[in-house]
Amino acid sequence: MSAAMQPLRSSRIVNTERLMMIPPGKENLPDLIRLKGDERVFGWMLHGTRSAERTAEELEDDIDFWAVRGYGTWCVFERETGAFLGICGFMERPDGRGVALRYALWPECRGKGFAREAARAALAFGHRAGLARIIAVAREENLASRAVLEDLGMASAGEFRHQGHRMLVFESRG
Repeated sequence: MSAAMQPLRSSRIVNTERLMMIPPGKENLPDLIRLKGDERVFGWMLHGTRSAERTAEELEDDIDFWAVRGYGTWCVFERETGAFLGICGFMERPDGRGVALRYALWPECRGKGFAREAARAALAFGHRAGLARIIAVAREENLASRAVLEDLGMASAGEFRHQGHRMLVFESRG
């Protein structure tokens, strides 16, 4: 990363009580390949698990998204240990529904409040960045993800079917 890019990237770092959320860089590719290739994590995500090649392409897209929009997806780390926990942030939904909050953390993180903490911080950042409406989509059967979205105060905003699954849409208005 160039010296000129360093201050810009560091201004987009989000710290919470337990987490540090950093815009992704090429140094994060190995962690992202493991995360996005894991069925337990990305089996729930739009388009499912990713190959290493697709993950590298998505990383380039994520870096560009930050450069153009000033927000995007963060790599989430535990502050105390420095451990990579997963991702959280925003993407433009390919179906035209708008900018969506998404998060995907290792299964070992479940039940510890990390997803809520990261998603809450991301929503606050997004609204401060000028996003008036942020959506999130969860499969009906993904009770854990739905609980996070409801706990964040995101309201029900519709539903649709995708690959045989009932998908629930939530929204946050800032």
